[in-house]
Amino acid sequence: MAHQKSALTRHVFAGAAALAVAATLSVAAPSQSVAQDKTVTLRLAHWLPPAHPLHPSWQEWGKSLEAATNGTVKLQIFPAQQLGAAKDHYDMARDGVADLTYVNPGYTPGRFPIIAGSELPFLFSNGKSGSAAIDAWYRKYAEKEMADVKVCMTFVHDPGTFHSKVKIAKPDDVKGLKIRPGNATVARLVTLAGGTNVQVTAPEARDALERGVADALTFPWDSIFIFGIDKAVKYHTDVPLYISNFVLAMNKGAYAKLSPAQQKAVDEHCTSEWSEKVNTRWSDAEASGKAKMLALPGHEAVKPSADDMAAWQKIADEMTKAWYEDVKKVGVDGKTALDELKAELKKRNAAAS
Repeated sequence: MAHQKSALTRHVFAGAAALAVAATLSVAAPSQSVAQDKTVTLRLAHWLPPAHPLHPSWQEWGKSLEAATNGTVKLQIFPAQQLGAAKDHYDMARDGVADLTYVNPGYTPGRFPIIAGSELPFLFSNGKSGSAAIDAWYRKYAEKEMADVKVCMTFVHDPGTFHSKVKIAKPDDVKGLKIRPGNATVARLVTLAGGTNVQVTAPEARDALERGVADALTFPWDSIFIFGIDKAVKYHTDVPLYISNFVLAMNKGAYAKLSPAQQKAVDEHCTSEWSEKVNTRWSDAEASGKAKMLALPGHEAVKPSADDMAAWQKIADEMTKAWYEDVKKVGVDGKTALDELKAELKKRNAAAS
């Protein structure tokens, strides 16, 4: 009897121990799975100098992504066109030259007509909440327009304007000038105002001005300093004329190779909230650049009159109608899309008016 009782006790203890081990394994399984994820280094290419405010923002974004994946997804950044020219960054993401790239869609005119609508004049009041607004708006259209990459996030710079060797207050002042536009939409504005476009990227802009290839350019305020352009211009049109949009594009193959847990972490770092967060340092810098610029000797703000602004708005209206026709060709109702963007801007306090 005692022997049977002892055997029964051993059986109960053994069963309890087995259950305890099973319970431990079931609790440990998720963390064990994360630990088994292969370590991946994603290469992010951009064409800005390391001194640009976006560079440390990408570094912070990468550190957050690394922490969210228990160190299994790391970010290696290649600035200043190290992996390819600025205009090629979309194709670099598509082709896997880099895993993530910083794309200016305006560098390839006509290729991405839908997102170009956000560049119409006088829409944005700021780049910070404006970035969250465009990101939320473009998600509906990104898979259609940029199907060969994963669009991680979309954002804008703080509103820019003309910076020039001669005064520009009204459209007539652009006639006969050679202007480096910030994007294809601004290029259309320059053409409608009677100017000639000089297509060079931001890193090439100062050289174009100094060699007389360009008389003016459109830029946000602080970027003038980053690219050394403050030494090549004198006048600054005092109006929030336009924004340029940008996309952080990801190679689809690079994303597919990540584990489900890693993909989830990437998705959680590809949001409208992250768009605003990544852009904040840059927007703050650009917004402060105006006062910094106009405090320098030899620099002058040019304030358009009410009549001047009415003339600019007339051109903007003409551009809007042309954009409606552009996107109609790709199956998008332009008025609906623009109204959606304006509603998103208003919702996030980023509308110019």
